[in-house]
Amino acid sequence: MKRVKLILAYDGTNYCGWQLQPNGITIEEVLNKALKDLLHEDIQVIGASRTDSGVHALGNIAVFDTESRIPAEKMCFALNQRLPADVVIQSSCEVPLTWHPRKCNTIKTYEYRILNRRVPDPTVRLNSYFFYMPLDLEKMQEAASYFVGEHDFKSFCSVRTQAEDTVRTITDLTLEKDGDMITLRISGNGFLYNMVRIIVGTLLKVGTGYYPPIHVEEILDARNRSQAGPKAPAHGLTLVSIIEEEELKKEVHIENKYMDYIVVQREIMPKQKAYIIINRCVEEDFNRTIVRLAKQATRNGAKTVHICDRQQRLYEGYQADYFTFQFDTSFYKMILKKPFAWSKKEVTPIQWIDLSSSNSQDFLQIQQEAFANVPNGGSYSEKEVMEIMKNPMAKAGLISDSKGSLIGVAEWEIKDNEFRIAMIGILPKVQGKGYGKSILRYIIEEAQNYEKPISLLVASKNDRACMLYEMAGFVSTKKVSDWYVTEDKMKKHKQ
Repeated sequence: MKRVKLILAYDGTNYCGWQLQPNGITIEEVLNKALKDLLHEDIQVIGASRTDSGVHALGNIAVFDTESRIPAEKMCFALNQRLPADVVIQSSCEVPLTWHPRKCNTIKTYEYRILNRRVPDPTVRLNSYFFYMPLDLEKMQEAASYFVGEHDFKSFCSVRTQAEDTVRTITDLTLEKDGDMITLRISGNGFLYNMVRIIVGTLLKVGTGYYPPIHVEEILDARNRSQAGPKAPAHGLTLVSIIEEEELKKEVHIENKYMDYIVVQREIMPKQKAYIIINRCVEEDFNRTIVRLAKQATRNGAKTVHICDRQQRLYEGYQADYFTFQFDTSFYKMILKKPFAWSKKEVTPIQWIDLSSSNSQDFLQIQQEAFANVPNGGSYSEKEVMEIMKNPMAKAGLISDSKGSLIGVAEWEIKDNEFRIAMIGILPKVQGKGYGKSILRYIIEEAQNYEKPISLLVASKNDRACMLYEMAGFVSTKKVSDWYVTEDKMKKHKQ
């Protein structure tokens, strides 16, 4: 058994969309028939994008499973001999059996063509929308800018949509004019039913002067389909491409008038953990936001999702959809009140080596190893290490023992008129040998040169670190945040 991925183009004029229909021919039906004819198997393709009736495509994706011994990369040529002229397989290749076109992170790009002139042009009538009224392109471009970013597009989808959540992210939206042809190009992480066509219909209202550009923001806020413009005809729309993200983004920060949150995904691969910080979220969106983010994190590979809500709405047993949140840990700010005087016998010899471009990879590797099993411990990224080196108010280094072997890393910074110990990490194989005391003592001595309060943050369940800091003379001054943890029960049940 193997799974084959197809990239296909088609003229949607003569088809009732992608999905199988009882009363009309569809792309899916034609493709299944051609595959059965070629492979002598009953094939059911899975499409990445189920385009509507009359919509075209240059780069839609479909996959299917087969027992055939025909090389996957040659199937496109054999299929094209069996398909009608308005459906063409651009390429074919084998993919893992676990690969699913609707379960990976992608960026979809659509184009909508508007022929804006007094009389039609019959040569482009099948793939562009003829619109005779004059359009103000600059106002349409201004209005288009309101769509970019993460928004609730409930106003811009069919009332028949089956989507559980109507929040989507538009990464790019442009309008360009070439002669009489205006081309709208829109890219995003997903689109709701009829979403692009309703956006086009609304922008046409702006272009004719019926709506001012800022009215788009008001329509988004309304979350009501009746407030947006009409749905533009299907034949002007083309699915250009579906591009899979090459790697998971380490961190995602979304900020708009309704919410401000950060999703940290860099721990998904090494630890199967994702961290979400909700800095701000309006009450009516809170529940569905944490559900959406938790679902996305688990789909990306996280086994556990750790969430901190700065507005403190989570609690032990909090239920959101099928996610149940349990208390994980609290972070406390500690201030050094009276440094403990360790004797020379209690201090293990160490050497500090300043972080530089030549040893940054060693720094990253040791930091990741040191925090692999630390409660709520996070790994640094290359970008973060570069930012530390550029920051004149921060300092980081590698720690070696008396024999020159690297055993740990540390970082501090001057911020808000405090000397903040940002991180101390010891390799697991040398923990318990007094290196933590030695590094802490070294940093405290360094801090004396700045004559500022010495502070740090620590997780309440990190017992080893708490004991070390209390022994050194640090005292807890305030709780900074509470963290809760959850997992996808539905996914766990399926497994």
